Amino acid sequence: MKNIIAILKSTGAIIENSHLVGTSGRHMPSYINKDALLPYTKYVSEIGKLFALKFKNKNIEVVVSPAVAGIPFSQWTAYHLSKISNREILSAFTEKTPENEQVFKRGYDALVRGKRVLVVEDSTTTGSSVKKVIDSVKKAGGKIIAVSVMINRDPKLVNSKTIGAPFFSLEIFKIPSYDEKKCPLCKAGIPINTKFGHGKKFLERNKLKK
Repeated sequence: MKNIIAILKSTGAIIENSHLVGTSGRHMPSYINKDALLPYTKYVSEIGKLFALKFKNKNIEVVVSPAVAGIPFSQWTAYHLSKISNREILSAFTEKTPENEQVFKRGYDALVRGKRVLVVEDSTTTGSSVKKVIDSVKKAGGKIIAVSVMINRDPKLVNSKTIGAPFFSLEIFKIPSYDEKKCPLCKAGIPINTKFGHGKKFLERNKLKK
């Protein structure tokens, strides 16, 4: 089994030496493009297995991720946990609202009620989406046992204290991120990458403000 960084590089999922904008709006010189990874089901399964092995002794009952890209990680993790524990572990997901919240739809709140929940995500810049998932799990009556990401890009910014729950990562791949107003990439005049990340949306939004 390859390590995660090797998997990401082999699928072209790590983009470096660029100027990218993340979901949070923060700017960064590198980016993890999970869309390049997701078509490779063998690798997504391997990553799900790594999540499962890490939490095999935590008596997890439901694995939850934010939609859309998080869904395969939730499903593969639940699949491998089920095989390891020889019992059914469910997979569920939250969905983004127009207000940028993460909420349960499709009756999935009933699946987590009273259950021991593991939240998994591919990567996070500030942890904002993960925290919204945690809130929805708690509102639905689920118990957060752990939160884990495939890659933690900034351990100082994203950790158990900032997330508000036991937080873990499978790998650390440090990528500095900057507020737009303090971004050295902007100051250096490096063009924003509009092919990957949220650069295109960022530029469109800024254009509307002018």
